[in-house]
Amino acid sequence: MTYLELKSVSKAYGANGSRTEVLRDVNLSIEQGEFVAIVGYSGAGKTTLMSILAGLIRPDTGSVTLEGQEMTGPGPDRGLVFQNYSLLPWLTVFENVKLAVDQVFPEKSPAERAAHTTEFIGLVNLAPARDKLPRELSGGMRQRVNVARTLATNPKVLLCDEPLSALDALTRANLQDEITRIRTLHSQTVVLVTNDPDEAILLADRVVPLTAGPNATLGPSFVVDLPHPRDRKALNQNVRFRELRRDLSSYLLNSRHERQATVIRKLILPDIEPEDLNIPRNQVGRSRPLRSSELKTATIEVSH
Repeated sequence: MTYLELKSVSKAYGANGSRTEVLRDVNLSIEQGEFVAIVGYSGAGKTTLMSILAGLIRPDTGSVTLEGQEMTGPGPDRGLVFQNYSLLPWLTVFENVKLAVDQVFPEKSPAERAAHTTEFIGLVNLAPARDKLPRELSGGMRQRVNVARTLATNPKVLLCDEPLSALDALTRANLQDEITRIRTLHSQTVVLVTNDPDEAILLADRVVPLTAGPNATLGPSFVVDLPHPRDRKALNQNVRFRELRRDLSSYLLNSRHERQATVIRKLILPDIEPEDLNIPRNQVGRSRPLRSSELKTATIEVSH
């Protein structure tokens, strides 16, 4: 039985008569322990798809099931790593992570919850910063807190909504390595959405393109048959990596061209004659801009 499945999922936004269908007939099957990356353009509906998986919004049609049970709302079995950190600014690193732990494990003693929190802060290498506030952290460190908070709830599925897109290249590369390390330790089922094909191929077992919107849907899967661990420097010289990047990029580009529409509109030029800027202002012959309807034909007789 498929572990996580989307079946015939569609979602539209807007009022009746002006609704825009963002996703149409999305189907995806994910096995337990699999790392699947979904790659698509900005605005194609990646965050909408991730919100449906997390149970934050309901699809208009279709269903989402986890271990055969339909998901109708959010739950601790799916942990979402947000793109914008979503940390409470008045709480320390420890308190931000512990807040999630307290909600999910109320049956544990305070000492057990504190130890559990400390364990996951250490997992993302933030133990020295446990008592700092978010404003005292770099962007990469804030995202590590975000990851630690999500992992500390022990979700069955880790959902990552473009968690690295706002980071600089070096920090992004470091966190990519952290995600790979953590996933290896926990054998977690992971769904990542990104707009970076290279990142998807580096991290995932399988990459699925999301076509350009509106009416976006998932394309064919690209199996990343490259051994782990993957070294980004070596990958650039790997023939199979280049083939996957080429085929994935070509599919996404073609989907965009197919969705482009040609709009023909008649342009009406303004009914106005411009000033003659070659004549200095306040000099005879310099006039204000005139509309064509204001122009008049005059006959001048000159007597000698």
